[in-house]
Amino acid sequence: MSDEELSIRTFCSLGIKKWLAENAFKLGLCEATTVQKACIPPILKGLDVIGTSQTGSGKTATFALPILHILSQDSYGIFALCMTPTRELAVQISEQFSALSAGLTLRCQVITGGEEIQAQTRSILRRPHIIVATPGRLMDHFLNSPQVIGCFQNLRFLVLDEADRLLEPSFESELRILFENIPSKRQTLLFSASITRNIAALQHITMNDAFHFEAFEGLKAVSSCRQEYCFLPRVMRDAYLLHILQQRENWDIRSSIIFTSTVRSCMILSGILDKLGIVTVSLHSMKKQKERKDSFARFKSGEVSILLATDIASRGLDIPTVDMVINYEVPIASKDYIHRIGRTARAGRSGRSITLVTQHDVKIVQKIEDAIDSKMRCLSLPEEEIVKNMNSVGSARRSVKISLLERTGFGEKVNKNHMK
Repeated sequence: MSDEELSIRTFCSLGIKKWLAENAFKLGLCEATTVQKACIPPILKGLDVIGTSQTGSGKTATFALPILHILSQDSYGIFALCMTPTRELAVQISEQFSALSAGLTLRCQVITGGEEIQAQTRSILRRPHIIVATPGRLMDHFLNSPQVIGCFQNLRFLVLDEADRLLEPSFESELRILFENIPSKRQTLLFSASITRNIAALQHITMNDAFHFEAFEGLKAVSSCRQEYCFLPRVMRDAYLLHILQQRENWDIRSSIIFTSTVRSCMILSGILDKLGIVTVSLHSMKKQKERKDSFARFKSGEVSILLATDIASRGLDIPTVDMVINYEVPIASKDYIHRIGRTARAGRSGRSITLVTQHDVKIVQKIEDAIDSKMRCLSLPEEEIVKNMNSVGSARRSVKISLLERTGFGEKVNKNHMK
């Protein structure tokens, strides 16, 4: 039996139609993952589902395949609403729905901030089959247009992807308004890479009959990711980063993501690397939506091999060819570290993560290592070579900070709204 026949048979055995199973194989889904095997049958049976599994385990296809299966039999109005915390993830989910639905006339609409709101209202009023949205922008539509609310009265599916993020207090007011205005009689699907108290509470409060699948072994890094750290003086962080980027060809690194902890750091680093002749694109909340789309598209296509990003890029984004993740700044939360390095070593590939650690980060790194029950390897780099970069990176940093302050007012201190 060929790999294609085996793949199709596997997905069909879960209850998925053959044409959908064929589409899944064409997209590289050669074998159903654990979460797919566990959750697709109960979704098809009409059960609410809470699915928790590691990043990169195929959770999007887990809900997209059964939704498309049922939609192909009984399509009417807005059939499914998928909520997700970031614009980029919303676009990616929409793209996966479209790709898996090849051969089916599917209308899928993305509703996120940064786009012209009246055009979005018109698109919702046309009642696409599936809407993928961020909570804040969809709430704006609900508050400003009773007609929009009416479009959701026949909603069959509500999906919360990256549910642990959506159930944080920052989204509470938006979700309350949305939940109050969509049918309570619906099938609700929650998927997350990590368990939080909010998810556990939701199961007992509003989803008593939910099927609960958990393939979560605590905070655990994927075994095929080589985790390393560089211990360095804080003033040499830029010089170390430059040296690492200069080694990409020697290390056979095709693409890299560099994570910063704030928008300000991301903007400054983007300017520094630009002045040093290193081409990058960046992704953070202060960029306009068109710029964010363009940056992500250029990186995903391979046109640009380095993406600078805050933690908005650490969740759910599936870019299989990322070979290396660099933590320019150590994340405070262990789960953020896991999500960051989860952007590499995906789909069975190996990967590498390098965390730049200063004397101020030691306790944080120790907490991360305790949480993931794993130790990072020490990466020794030639400091005598790195020191040679100090003048050039120092000059670039000073120039960029002056320019950034003049253009944006981003001084040494930044408003909390500009953190991610």
